[in-house]
Amino acid sequence: MRFTAEDQRLIESERRQRHWQRWGPYLSERQWGTVREDYSEDGNSTWGYFPHDHARSRAYRWGEDGLLGITDRKGRLCFSVALWNGRDPILKERLFGVTGPEGNHGEDVKECYYYLDSTPTHSYMKALYKYPQARYPYEDLVAESRSRSRNDPEFELCDTGIFDESRYFDIQAEYAKDGPNDLLIRLTVTNRGAQPAVLHLVPQLFFRNTWTWQCTDEGCLQRPTMEQVGQSVLVKHETLGEFWFSCDMMDNQEAWSWLFTDNDTNPERHPGLPSESKYHKDAFHEYVIEGDTGTVNPARTGTKCAPYGVNLIPGGESRVLKLRLSGVDESIAAETCGGRIEQFFESAFGEGFDETFRRRIEECDEYYKTRIPDSIPECRHGVMRQAYAGLLWTKQFYHYVVNTWLEGDPNGISVSESRQHGRNSEWRHLFNRDVISMPDKWEYPWYAAWDLAFHMVPMAHLDPKFAKEQMILFLREWYMHPSGQIPAYEWHLDDVNPPVHAWGVWQVYKASGPPMQRDRSFLARAFQKLLLNFTWWVNRKDPRGRNIFSGGFLGLDNIGVFDRSKPLPNGHLEQADGTAWMAFYCGTMLRIAIELADESEAYGDMASKFFEHYVAIAEAMNTMDGTGLWDEEEGFYYDHLYVDGKSIPIRVRSLVGLLPLMAGVILEEKIIGKLPGFTRRMQWFLDSRPDLSSHMTYLEGEGPDDDTKVTRRLLAIPSEDRFRRLLSVMLDESEFLSKYGIRSLSAAHGKEPFVFDFGGTRHEVRYVPGESDSAMFGGNSNWRGPIWLPMNYLIIQSLKRYHAFYGDAFKVECPTGSGQMMTLMEVATEIESRCISLFECDENGTRAVHGSESRYGDDPAWKDLILFYEYFHADDGRGLGASHQTGWTALVASMIRSQSDLPRHTPIATV
Repeated sequence: MRFTAEDQRLIESERRQRHWQRWGPYLSERQWGTVREDYSEDGNSTWGYFPHDHARSRAYRWGEDGLLGITDRKGRLCFSVALWNGRDPILKERLFGVTGPEGNHGEDVKECYYYLDSTPTHSYMKALYKYPQARYPYEDLVAESRSRSRNDPEFELCDTGIFDESRYFDIQAEYAKDGPNDLLIRLTVTNRGAQPAVLHLVPQLFFRNTWTWQCTDEGCLQRPTMEQVGQSVLVKHETLGEFWFSCDMMDNQEAWSWLFTDNDTNPERHPGLPSESKYHKDAFHEYVIEGDTGTVNPARTGTKCAPYGVNLIPGGESRVLKLRLSGVDESIAAETCGGRIEQFFESAFGEGFDETFRRRIEECDEYYKTRIPDSIPECRHGVMRQAYAGLLWTKQFYHYVVNTWLEGDPNGISVSESRQHGRNSEWRHLFNRDVISMPDKWEYPWYAAWDLAFHMVPMAHLDPKFAKEQMILFLREWYMHPSGQIPAYEWHLDDVNPPVHAWGVWQVYKASGPPMQRDRSFLARAFQKLLLNFTWWVNRKDPRGRNIFSGGFLGLDNIGVFDRSKPLPNGHLEQADGTAWMAFYCGTMLRIAIELADESEAYGDMASKFFEHYVAIAEAMNTMDGTGLWDEEEGFYYDHLYVDGKSIPIRVRSLVGLLPLMAGVILEEKIIGKLPGFTRRMQWFLDSRPDLSSHMTYLEGEGPDDDTKVTRRLLAIPSEDRFRRLLSVMLDESEFLSKYGIRSLSAAHGKEPFVFDFGGTRHEVRYVPGESDSAMFGGNSNWRGPIWLPMNYLIIQSLKRYHAFYGDAFKVECPTGSGQMMTLMEVATEIESRCISLFECDENGTRAVHGSESRYGDDPAWKDLILFYEYFHADDGRGLGASHQTGWTALVASMIRSQSDLPRHTPIATV
């Protein structure tokens, strides 16, 4: 693989020689309506306490947001785009959407924006925002969304007709770094309509407000400053340093002016909230839209500034605005006026500006040629490139210190006693102030720990160091609870999500280099902390001590009968997925322990521990005395309700019953043969348990490995017969196998809903291929059938693992009833291809993900734009849920990668 300029930057960043990743797209798309900003009496008014209407005039406490913006990795200085079309009631500074109570399927962004490109160091980035020329329909979007039922589709911005006749602007934001602290910004505005249109541009630079609250969590309390010096702005910050901010003003100085204000709350709109300046956060809104010139600071100083220009753009034409944010060296900082500064401004936008962009774009293309080779078809190449771009753009500076949030600030909003015992009150140790990979920077502008494990699979092929740091971060003592629990997400830090962190660590480790050259130190560090988390699971989630687990929410919430994140009024639920997840956890920890035992014999004892634990779980799931979770008559695993000493199966055919497929582990003789202690203990255990084959698969066999035969052992929850029966259900197109992957719920429940009477209440589960019609779980209650890429990815991986053991001789019918026999590798590839087809163009140039929205197939300004949704309609493939959840949906890039001739690891030079 060629060594590129971007590879060199990654090495310099890893060695801390040059801080190439200091600046990036770390600015959130939404800070309003988040738990962090909720200072209501009980801390439980997330959407109502800090609504969108407050965002323009009220300083945030824990972060910032902006449109297509950037910030430094501590979120101190932010840049974003602000726009006005002459018709909107407010300045367009941030993305808008409906909140949970307003949306018919929960919160939902109502904008059209796209992440188009980025390198891992963000040396080059590109994104696009489509801004209507007509008045933005804020009220209509909310009213229509509120009026629709759960059975109706969501009302999107395109549905309003506001983009008809192409009456909108394309705002393309590009960033290129000429150095770690030298950011070149190029805004290209295109009038897509036929008629001339006016656009007010207000690209703004602002400090995150850390001074008002008088809190020491930030490490600095001094108010930073911005002041105009000549044609530029001198920016000073106590810990960030000094920068010049410049703008070429579209070669028309007379049409532009500099505006200054402070990023402080407007007390007239928000009486009682702390504010320390007579110039406020919403000054540019008042100046541009209301014409109130008294709202901006005439002294041209403050903590927020912007060049402001009014531009008439002919139909079909584009205009380019160039800006630059450059670190000041000591020689320039010493002279704050005179010719040196003018020389700096003149050189900032000379020929070198465009040359830097040309060079960075060329380097970006060169980098991706080493990650996406020519052997991948062009249609898939574009899918991968945008998937990676979205993954990289959704890194975000995230700040949340729970103890400070609960107790309040010295100069902040007074907090009530009830907060001390409310949301997240058991997580006072949590101190988050990091750049973190987010599921989505609007709908989920906070981390989700189990999502992040999936994010790091494709990330590890782009930036292995960042992937490793992210996996370790959530195991650090200021993240992980002293009990060993990993924080879930800010909505409820103590929610229980599937235990996939160990699997994520293992995937990142394998991507860190070829065998024998991988980062053992990373693996060992993670393993030690994962032991704490594993113990927490065992102690908290096995109520009867039978190795049958409950677990709770587990991500598969809405394909069950009950709200599994809440206790039942009588009895408890024994979960097939909770138990399978623990076997999956055991299997992963077993593989890690064996890998580490190759260099340290002590890990062999831990390998024995996880081997025996795995066997105990498999035995508990498979017992035939009525207490196991296997249903012999139906050939499926089901949850059981344990009540009044009885175990009652809940026969819902869902992913819950397929999860046991994912826990298979292959042990190779050439590896465990180097661990005589582990091998001896394992053999003793097996000799003393000759009955195991009736409960699970333990097979010894030979498989192909570099044209030699090697002895392998397979650990699997289902026996071979049960494995075949599960596959026959999963690969049945009338049940789980969709044109676009594996459904979350069997389509058979569309004709025959599952009904369960319990405690005088009728519970029903019906297959719904799109958004759920159940409000049981609130918000985005949507797991009644759609395609979910992370679960498909795990199923595909498991099938490939089984094929590695069984080989080509093992074949199954796929689809079930078709008469077509396939190897397990062929089945895995078939499911993989179906998932990939969500994003590929068909013969008409349309993609399933875009549903019936014809613009993406017909209009050249839309057709190459791809959205990576949270999940997908199981029958027609259209995208559903969060439209920019590129984190785990970027797994499509890993699926495409696996079907190419790419190596499994990324052989990038590392320290």
